[in-house]
Amino acid sequence: MKTSTSSAETRKMPFWAVLFWLLVWQIAAMLMDQPLLLVSPLDTLKRLSSLVLEPIFWKSIAFSVGKIMLGFGLSCLLGIVLAVLAYRFRPVRQLLSPLTATIKAIPVASFVILALLWVSSKNLSVLISVMIGFPVIYLNTLTGLDSIDHKLVEMARVFRVPLGKKLGVVYFSQVLPFLRSGLNVAVGLCWKSGVAAEVIGIPSGSVGQQLYNAKVYLETADLFCWTVVIVLLSVACEKLLMLLFKQAERWALR
Repeated sequence: MKTSTSSAETRKMPFWAVLFWLLVWQIAAMLMDQPLLLVSPLDTLKRLSSLVLEPIFWKSIAFSVGKIMLGFGLSCLLGIVLAVLAYRFRPVRQLLSPLTATIKAIPVASFVILALLWVSSKNLSVLISVMIGFPVIYLNTLTGLDSIDHKLVEMARVFRVPLGKKLGVVYFSQVLPFLRSGLNVAVGLCWKSGVAAEVIGIPSGSVGQQLYNAKVYLETADLFCWTVVIVLLSVACEKLLMLLFKQAERWALR
């Protein structure tokens, strides 16, 4: 399960293409001339500049970033650990196979409604982020482990390569491309599903609550602003994650 194409396209996105679609958005808003239905990018930017001055703006961001990234971190830990166990022990792989297939097939909305029976709305986005991110990390890591060249493993054993060096050079280096693409995809999915969970559960002081309020009170400019903020936060988290991943890669392969 290699899923690096979409993330690679995002990194190579040309600036002129972004400007083109912003221009299309602006023209469409001018032609429609219905701010209640479609707010222009200029009006969105103007409203955003005033929102950033409000304390609730930063409190909402801090709440959602903390919860969603906690869920993402737990999904990474769970996915990697279980992938290693599944690689070593076939019964574990067989046991987890129907679980991962089921999680991938169930709609996020169904997850959210069921999860509200088990956890409070305050921690709902954590659980949903774990459930959505886990199968991506697990399957990508397991695929990477399955692709390891066993001749290199045997050579490392024959030449008695130290365990730390063997883990870094033999295992991590070959799993790396699969794990990187899985992390790229998972962090975006965690943000989408986490915010969706907040919109349904409406935890106080979250980005999802702000989106819900904007919809209820027909504040279209706020709705567009918070959507832009979510996209920016997701991209920022992905960039930071890849930066940390590169540092870990240098440390492991040195």
